[in-house]
Amino acid sequence: MPYYEHVFIARQDINASQVETLISDFGKVIEDQGGKVAKSEYWGLKSLTYRIKKNRKGHYVLMNLDAPAAAVWEMERQARLHDDVLRFMTVRVDELEEGPSAVVRAKSEKDNKRGGGRRGQDR
Repeated sequence: MPYYEHVFIARQDINASQVETLISDFGKVIEDQGGKVAKSEYWGLKSLTYRIKKNRKGHYVLMNLDAPAAAVWEMERQARLHDDVLRFMTVRVDELEEGPSAVVRAKSEKDNKRGGGRRGQDR
């Protein structure tokens, strides 16, 4: 089966548990059609570059999929109909990325750099 990366942005005024419900609903659609969700990552609430449907922020989610095209089409159809999904994009890839995505790696590196700070330095 082909591999896909699917990223969607959910509205800012829903909470993280509702985002998890969206992830499980989309995952169930994929699994019902004979595919599987290899990995899903919640990237957090991030600022949007421009307003989308009166929202300034959005919950970003990445899903790595191993599914037939029909399953992806059905998931995209349901994403279009869902009021909480602002935008989504699905890209076919040659292979799925193992481990954390680039966004999660960059966030953890940023947190590690921030940890040292000026704490032991005298000025």
